[in-house]
Amino acid sequence: MHFSLGIDAGGTYTDAVIIRDSDGKVVDSSKALTTYPDPLPGMKNAIDQLDSGYLKDIKLVSVSTTLSTNTILENTGFPVGLIMVGDYVIPEKLPTDYWVAISGGHNSDGEELQALDLDSVEEFALAVQDKVSAFAVSSYFSNRNSEHELAVKKAVKELTGHPVVCGHELSQDLGAYERAITAFLNAQLIPITHKFIQSIITEFESRGISANMLMLKCDGSVVGIEEALEKPIETIFSGPAASLVGASYLSKLDTCTVIDVGGTSTDVAMMQNGLPQLSSSGAVVGGWQTRVKALRMETSATGGDSHIWLKGDRINVGPRRVIPLCRASAIYPEFREKLKHNRVAKGYLCENIQVTKFFVRTDFRPIELKAGEREIYRHIEKEPVSFGDLLIALKKRPSPLILDSLIQKRLIQAIGFTPTDALHVLGEYTEWDVEAARLGAYILGRSLKLSPEAFSSEIKRRVARNIAEDLIAYLIEGMPRNEIDRVLMGKNFTRFRVDIPVVLLGGPVGAYVEDLKRLINAEFIVPEHADVGNAVGALVGKGIKRVEILIKTRLVPKFREEKPEGDEEYGIAPESEVIESTLRQEKKNEFIVFSPSERKKFEIYSEALEYAEKLGRQLVMDYMVSAGLEKEDIKIDVSRKHLIPKNWTGVPMETILIYVGVGISKNTRAV
Repeated sequence: MHFSLGIDAGGTYTDAVIIRDSDGKVVDSSKALTTYPDPLPGMKNAIDQLDSGYLKDIKLVSVSTTLSTNTILENTGFPVGLIMVGDYVIPEKLPTDYWVAISGGHNSDGEELQALDLDSVEEFALAVQDKVSAFAVSSYFSNRNSEHELAVKKAVKELTGHPVVCGHELSQDLGAYERAITAFLNAQLIPITHKFIQSIITEFESRGISANMLMLKCDGSVVGIEEALEKPIETIFSGPAASLVGASYLSKLDTCTVIDVGGTSTDVAMMQNGLPQLSSSGAVVGGWQTRVKALRMETSATGGDSHIWLKGDRINVGPRRVIPLCRASAIYPEFREKLKHNRVAKGYLCENIQVTKFFVRTDFRPIELKAGEREIYRHIEKEPVSFGDLLIALKKRPSPLILDSLIQKRLIQAIGFTPTDALHVLGEYTEWDVEAARLGAYILGRSLKLSPEAFSSEIKRRVARNIAEDLIAYLIEGMPRNEIDRVLMGKNFTRFRVDIPVVLLGGPVGAYVEDLKRLINAEFIVPEHADVGNAVGALVGKGIKRVEILIKTRLVPKFREEKPEGDEEYGIAPESEVIESTLRQEKKNEFIVFSPSERKKFEIYSEALEYAEKLGRQLVMDYMVSAGLEKEDIKIDVSRKHLIPKNWTGVPMETILIYVGVGISKNTRAV
């Protein structure tokens, strides 16, 4: 009997599941804390908790990870040389110090605008080859003609031996600068991804697991390990994609909205007719607009580990993530006593100065700390210290801004009261130390004249309202948040209704169902194994390939030979005239087909259309068969969009053919 293993390394937890291939049933699952900066130890811990009897029969492993996303957000990728070809506007803000703009590029019809300046390319490559680990190149309208990008790639690889990523290889969408950013981010991830994947392969080999390996992309599809190595940028936001696919599988719903309440954030996305709903503009990560096809999702910094803190009599939820008091007490034996006797001077309360907040050193190594940062950092060790402890050690008030800076640099981690603690107090989730959570609720609630239960109930209601607000903001794009909140608060004498099922994922997410039902009229579903739904999604993602082909109509000059009047049949002119010919300029239609593989011209629209239709299907089929799918398991849907301006006659000005191939790998056909 064969089994498949799914692993999702999320922001807080790493989940693992084993699914029996014969019937798709989840036979074992586990959770472990995600480890930073290397997620591999957390993955090992999750695998160690699984039944070893199943592991020897694992034939497929699929992984989703925050590695790519975190690398970009933390700006810890490898240095990259960026080459921009063509006369397009380059913003002042660039992601690298090593860049050059050179002559070249094409127009929207794929015709060369300027000759490619390869001499400048070679000069730049040689100048920075010892300072960078890879190169990225984006040429003006390379999605219409990739000749210049490919020429640059060939020249740079021959000169330096470094990997070179082209913008057209990652996106066929318009936007030379956005394709440049996409190529740059992909290039800086390649060395990190290679190391990570090799570590996973080595780990599985050491356990005697010989399995085909896949990774989940941010559009909810899975790819083979070779493509994941070439295009690691496509694995950003694979966590939300995993939750969406997993929720659809566990609930057996092809159309549903999914809410994933994790430790760090809440993500809302939608599955429609078995396919994830995608963003039309591409993923934004670390403030950079890319052209990566990713889920359309609504994300907020509300999670089980969001920091609950007071300022005056106002309760704040997040946005920072902290270690819950209940978990800290389980990790640090003396913590509960420290919490009980902690004190904070009145009037200094802010997010980093709370009676229930502590700080502990992480395993990150400090680099280039400022004097004030060094002074505070040396007093924070592996055991939690409070603001009061620092006050005594420093003999002066620690700067909350410096504490914040150390947290941002991930050199220290905060401990505080969270929604997870509130659920512990209410008895709805009791994984850790209930008494530590209750003590925190007592301390915070006392200043508001609320009992621990009343304070925790209020936190639970607020979290439910935040989740509901995210759901409506996703479904009704553009509706102001304050208006959504007014309706949820019951101030407009009306109520939201959602007509498709809403599937909830996350550890204790079932605790919020009744509160959500009071806010929104909808069917809320918490499927079995909802706590490890992301790992399920990492495994059961379908093979999906999207190909877009454009047919563009343009008028081109046509010169016709015109002769003097005479006998047209025999070509005889009047005797009194000298036979001369002239060229007369006319206009005719030309049809250019742009595809990821080539650019081709036709004189007849129907021939261009026939060619595009065959090519699109072939590109999808070839890709999916090469990924290990059987032809009989591949379904290809085609949609067409025509651009026909007002008063335009004849064939469309533009025709866009979008091919979506969907298939299930033979390894997961039963899943």
